[in-house]
Amino acid sequence: MPGPLRLTGISASAGYAEGPLFNLEPAAARYAGKATAADEKAALEAAIGVAAGRLAGLMETADDEAAGILEFQVAMLEDDALTGPAFAAIAAGQPADAAWRQALDAEIAGYETSDQDYFRARAADMRDIRDQVLRALTEDGEIAAPAGAIFYGEDIAPTRFLETDWSSGGGIALKAGSAASHVAMLARSRGVPMVVGLGVVGLGASPAHLAGIALLDAEHGGIVLSPSKAEIDAFRRSSRSFAARRDRAETYLQKPAVTKAGTAVRVQVNIADPSDVDGIDISTCDGAGLMRTEFLFGKTLPDEETQYRAYRKVLEWAGEKPVTIRTVDAGGDKPVPGFTVEEGNPFLGLRGIRLSLARTEVFRVQIRALLRAAVHGNLKVMFPMIAVMDEYQRAAALFAEEQAGLSARGVACKMPPLGIMVEVPSVAIAPEAFSGVAFFSIGSNDLTQYVMAAARDNASVAHLNSVRHPAVLRLIASVAAFGQAQGIPVSLCGDAGGDPASIPALLEAGLRDLSVVPAQLAMAKAAIADVAF
Repeated sequence: MPGPLRLTGISASAGYAEGPLFNLEPAAARYAGKATAADEKAALEAAIGVAAGRLAGLMETADDEAAGILEFQVAMLEDDALTGPAFAAIAAGQPADAAWRQALDAEIAGYETSDQDYFRARAADMRDIRDQVLRALTEDGEIAAPAGAIFYGEDIAPTRFLETDWSSGGGIALKAGSAASHVAMLARSRGVPMVVGLGVVGLGASPAHLAGIALLDAEHGGIVLSPSKAEIDAFRRSSRSFAARRDRAETYLQKPAVTKAGTAVRVQVNIADPSDVDGIDISTCDGAGLMRTEFLFGKTLPDEETQYRAYRKVLEWAGEKPVTIRTVDAGGDKPVPGFTVEEGNPFLGLRGIRLSLARTEVFRVQIRALLRAAVHGNLKVMFPMIAVMDEYQRAAALFAEEQAGLSARGVACKMPPLGIMVEVPSVAIAPEAFSGVAFFSIGSNDLTQYVMAAARDNASVAHLNSVRHPAVLRLIASVAAFGQAQGIPVSLCGDAGGDPASIPALLEAGLRDLSVVPAQLAMAKAAIADVAF
């Protein structure tokens, strides 16, 4: 037996899994060529129909989050821009399988080489679409994984994740992958341990290493192949400790968040889609500290009524508790067709409030929907990617103009408090320039990325991307102190707010208001209860 092999990656979904490795890489598909180009075209059309039907079947039992992912895949299969090149290749004499693979591989390459994390994360969806159709063309079934297996490979398809029974345990270990992928989001919501960015060398290990039991530590981001008995024993202790902490955390869910010394901490939730609130008991949280609005900006720009209904749903769910809605944060890793622009360095380009101010005809529609929705609850609105006070003032002026217009027409509306995201270092370094805003909300993901010049989805620099670095904490502390001195509320709505390891440092920096993804709510409250001061 070979000695232990330890690999390090990025945790995409915390947890532990012990089990056999299962190779995700599909075997070469077998396809029987047809007699004519017309027959090849008919075969591909039928395979696309089968794949779409399979996706529709999965959607019938999927929750809202999974259904949204599957809807994206169905829409892509129905898009002539995607399928057209394959049919053109068939007309030129290629067999259906080669034509489809060639067309999809070209699309996938474009996604994989993008400098935008959003597009790179969607490459897994495109590979899934490719393989679903190839599977239908060849009638090859997928080999069943043993119960409790750790899936390994380059990446995992969303449909493979959804078709897997995770009730017996198991996990995911990927050479590449992304913590921002659809599968990563699904894994976090279902508690499936997942590590990405392990590298080609690592899981290209010897057959002997891949044949035995593996230990997946997705709390810290690593895996051990061919572990020793001592490593297995240590791993199981860590796994039991994690499970105990998770079970203990559930006892805090219905309680207010307080430290050992009795210091109260507000814990709100981050909402990515209005349907998220259907599974959240409002009594377990202090409101919504971040409601994203990018979900509305898909293939077409949303109209005022569509946005109004989405915002109203969440406000009515929250009742008297606050809901902080962020104006559309498009650009960077969140492109929107017909709205965003392609740029050489999108993270430093026309994104967030900069884009909204450049496209005021789109921004005004969102503003009117927000003003109208404000009468249905305790709304707060924040602007993303603010760098200078002028941006805030111009955005606030647009709100005032639209409120006057609605009131003149007799439309019920209300001006909400207007605040800003603190994610650009210029704001964190000089918060005194923004003393006129209603509140600050620290976006720890971008703030850390910009301060440390290290992308959080890049495994080679992941060790640098830490909110607990003294430079990042010093900026957070200065914003918290300024807010307290000036009477400006300060919260944090990035991933760090739900990280038990980061919470003590954030509270020590002076924060008393955190917003976390719903799946992290219990663990966040438990971590707060363990803080001494």
